[in-house]
Amino acid sequence: MGDKPIWEQIGSSFIQHYYQLFDADRTQLGAIYIDASCLTWEGQQFQGKAAIVEKLTSLPFQKIQHSITAQDHQPTPDSCILSMVVGQLKADEDPIMGFHQIFLLKNINDAWVCTNDMFRLALHNFG
Repeated sequence: MGDKPIWEQIGSSFIQHYYQLFDADRTQLGAIYIDASCLTWEGQQFQGKAAIVEKLTSLPFQKIQHSITAQDHQPTPDSCILSMVVGQLKADEDPIMGFHQIFLLKNINDAWVCTNDMFRLALHNFG
């Protein structure tokens, strides 16, 4: 990992940590958000750590497993990191579904937190 730019190292580490927490115990995800954080989940908007954790812990499945297909990271002019993830997930006994997720990461008091998070299943409605 030493050859990768620092923003890629930080972004990749964050992504690994996020999905490990999400798959194991979503209640722990509060540690990566702040009160000013925003989440858009399938078009629904949530603001603040408490509202985000409430949404993520109330999702209607018991088990979930994410598999990351690709991830890209960019530095922003204001020293944040923009991360995009493409992957697949399997929730309970549902079929495997594709998903896209974008994170904006900011360093606050020497800790990287997620200020913005957008999630969409990769479902196509051609009807």
